[in-house]
Amino acid sequence: MLEFFLALLTTATVTALLVPLVKPRLAQRDRLASDTAVYRDQLAEVERERGRTLAPAEADAARTEIERRLLAAADKDLPLGARHSDGASSSFHRLLTPALCLAVPLFALGLYLQIGTPGLPSAPFFARAHQPGTGPAGPAAPPAADEAKALARTIAALRARLAQQPDDPEALSALGEALTRQADGVVTPEAIGALRRALGKAPDDPRAMFYLGLADAQGGDSKAALERWQALERKSPADAPWRPTLRAEMERVARASGLPVPPPSPGTLAPPSAAPGPTPDQVQAMQNLPPEERMKAIRGMVAGLEQRLAASQPATPAERAEARAGWLRLANARRVLGEADKSAEAYAKADRLAPLEPRLLADWAETEVRQLQPGQPPGPAAVAVLERLEKAEPSNGLALFYLGAADFAKGDKAAAARRWKTLLAMLPADAPIRSMLEAKIKETE
Repeated sequence: MLEFFLALLTTATVTALLVPLVKPRLAQRDRLASDTAVYRDQLAEVERERGRTLAPAEADAARTEIERRLLAAADKDLPLGARHSDGASSSFHRLLTPALCLAVPLFALGLYLQIGTPGLPSAPFFARAHQPGTGPAGPAAPPAADEAKALARTIAALRARLAQQPDDPEALSALGEALTRQADGVVTPEAIGALRRALGKAPDDPRAMFYLGLADAQGGDSKAALERWQALERKSPADAPWRPTLRAEMERVARASGLPVPPPSPGTLAPPSAAPGPTPDQVQAMQNLPPEERMKAIRGMVAGLEQRLAASQPATPAERAEARAGWLRLANARRVLGEADKSAEAYAKADRLAPLEPRLLADWAETEVRQLQPGQPPGPAAVAVLERLEKAEPSNGLALFYLGAADFAKGDKAAAARRWKTLLAMLPADAPIRSMLEAKIKETE
């Protein structure tokens, strides 16, 4: 019903805009008809007075002058081409423009209603806002140019890994997320295929469950998305860092689709020491702020989280786990804000509480290398993280590339060539970085 109301409103608006275009032509025709009637009366008067008060020569001169004025009025008032067209043709040309202006939006609306999806909610944006292996995080800005290149390299490395181990659920899940990030938050068909395969191998994979729920929401099936996310929430640990974001997405999709907001599962709210995320009312209030004030508020919340974590002194294992989850949330927030150096510091503090697993090490290593200038080799802190990552995942493309750069910088060209050749063998034939990597390998020879 709303679509037809919009169609009527559009038609009325276009009609109102076209009235001034039609009126001048009608006025021109009315003025010409009036002038023509006057000149005809004058011609008749001349003929009546011929031979009576006007000599034949004077009558001919007067008639010629009146005819000249009549032609001048026609040339002045009629549009180009109207002097030689009949009434039907003139009406056709006068109505052609308004008809086309009305037909085009009506045709576009009909085509949209036929092939479009008016009820589809807008898709949120995700870009490097997820801690691999621990679950997703929330909306973020699309990746910048340098991040997009790094993302393309990650996708190439994951595809190479899957070429060797097609059923690796971790690689399948990571590929699905990377493809979604590359598409600015839209879960593409290729990503859906990878995520479904990952979920088939690891039914409790939180990343696959989240992004498949997002795919359901983007496809218009909000009910299926909420059911999938509720299942993920029930399976998630109480201190899982993705739970606040998951709850926020559930509330957003429920409100957008008019469905009731699912009640929180046990453990959704984080303990006070773990610095819980904003409440739904706070999220709504923040969305109503101008962009500058909204970003200022977000940065204030992130700074407050950091202050609370810095002031905490966890003693028991449970307190240490809560603090570690808080530092990981802070690291993720700093990454989203583009503060790679502060994100790396937060990862280091979380690692001191409990060693990070490989997929978190990958995120930590990425924040380290993101601070490097083009062509700059990684420093000691980045190398230490990359070496741990390589030990946990020998085929990790990020570790192979940057550790090779570190080897080359310190003069160990053999080690650099070995790592770069291993990475080159993993890349597909059409990988965009192959030529650059081959050139670097030649430099080692």
